[in-house]
Amino acid sequence: MQKYVLEISVFVCGAIVMIFELVGSRVLGPYFGTSTFVWTTLIGIVMGSLSIGYYWGGRVADKKASLKGFSLIIFGAGFFIFTTFFLMDILLFNAFRLFKNSTVILFFSSILLFVPASVLLGMISPYAAKLKLSNLKSSGKTIGNLYALSTMGSIAGTFAAGFYLIPKFGTGTLLVMISLLLVLLSMFVFLNKKPLFKILASFVLFCFLPFSDITSQVYAGSNLVDTDTQYSRVWIFEDEDDATKRPVRNLKIDRKNSSSMFLDGDDLVYDYTKYYDLGKHFNPAFEKSLLLGGAAYSYPKHYLKTFPDAKLDVVEIDPRLTSLAKEHFQLKEDENLRIFHQDARIFLNETKEKYDIIFGDAFGSQYSIPFHLTTKEAAQRHYDALNDDGVVVLNVISAIEGDSGKFLRAEYRTYRQMFPQVYVFPVQRKDEGEITQNIIMVALKSEKKPSFKSNDPITQEQLSHVLRNKIKLDMPVLTDDYAPVAYYANQAK
Repeated sequence: MQKYVLEISVFVCGAIVMIFELVGSRVLGPYFGTSTFVWTTLIGIVMGSLSIGYYWGGRVADKKASLKGFSLIIFGAGFFIFTTFFLMDILLFNAFRLFKNSTVILFFSSILLFVPASVLLGMISPYAAKLKLSNLKSSGKTIGNLYALSTMGSIAGTFAAGFYLIPKFGTGTLLVMISLLLVLLSMFVFLNKKPLFKILASFVLFCFLPFSDITSQVYAGSNLVDTDTQYSRVWIFEDEDDATKRPVRNLKIDRKNSSSMFLDGDDLVYDYTKYYDLGKHFNPAFEKSLLLGGAAYSYPKHYLKTFPDAKLDVVEIDPRLTSLAKEHFQLKEDENLRIFHQDARIFLNETKEKYDIIFGDAFGSQYSIPFHLTTKEAAQRHYDALNDDGVVVLNVISAIEGDSGKFLRAEYRTYRQMFPQVYVFPVQRKDEGEITQNIIMVALKSEKKPSFKSNDPITQEQLSHVLRNKIKLDMPVLTDDYAPVAYYANQAK
């Protein structure tokens, strides 16, 4: 093992590079979402930092390369990863309180959190190559072997983080674990010929691992549940609803409050979810519905109570969210409720079921519906899964006019390609087209003109929000080949 200490170090550090980068998305997610822009920033900054590390590592190694120096670089990387863990929520939470431009906050906070450790991790391979070189005739082989090991480590780290480590241990714990692993590795390198010290160092460090399950919890205090699933970082916390001043329990997925539940009643918290009941107005004879996106199952609970004779299928990609809904949001088993843990587009592609109403409430980041659910092909799948009088009731977060309304106009035009009638209901401010808000889009499979009158005062109020002005058809139809949804959503400020 002593003979291959450099190879082992390069492999482990290669794995940690990718684990650190993937965990970085969970660090940023609660504040910026997980859009293409966040991933672009994170990948670009980490890759740029590694490039600096490659350059700097080679220059430092040429001056004077030693195992002691090599171990210090590894130790430094571990130290800065621990610093990332310690500062992440404190820095990001306070940055949003002090500054308004989220793009600037994203860029500079990513530099502070990820550059120092990434630069040092980038120094590992060229420094190890210098230590390993003993014969210029075999230098190409030596360098190639080390970089191959680093890449193999990165591949192993990618699969380990995505499929096991992140959902198993969570963001904070995993950052502490990999920082401790690097400190341990640095000791192995430095004490390469002193096995007794290596054993002692291992014992001391692993004694600290049980205490690594720590989160800073600056956002929601003692009520916070902070956990990572296979798909997202999730917070559950109790607060006071701004509008009603009533106590609520919130489910926050990455950047957005995804679901909320009143603690003193079972009525719906969010106004837009109440608009889903418009499905009954446009298809009074409905018997079976489909909801894409479950989260904390706020509307399914309301649906089952309000329409006890109707059935509901819910497609929720993340099984952990269903478990959390049962643990914290009073979701119970019901003979009229079926839950499918599957990607919504795949479900629509494969289902043979027919529905009277399809509700859409799936989001990939704060304003952005997953692009493959927004396209003409997806709208065709919705159309095919409906009965003859079927209705789609879709939640969109957008403005209507201006740059902030590009997504709504694109989605509206896309659904117009499939459905003979599409209506738009701004939820919060019906007369302000440039305000980003929840907008309910209703698409009817039937060509029969609906009534916009109701004897129920709540339904009539909702119907009065229908947009009477024509929506500009100035945006392209979204397709599986071209759907810049994240770009449009980023403009919805």
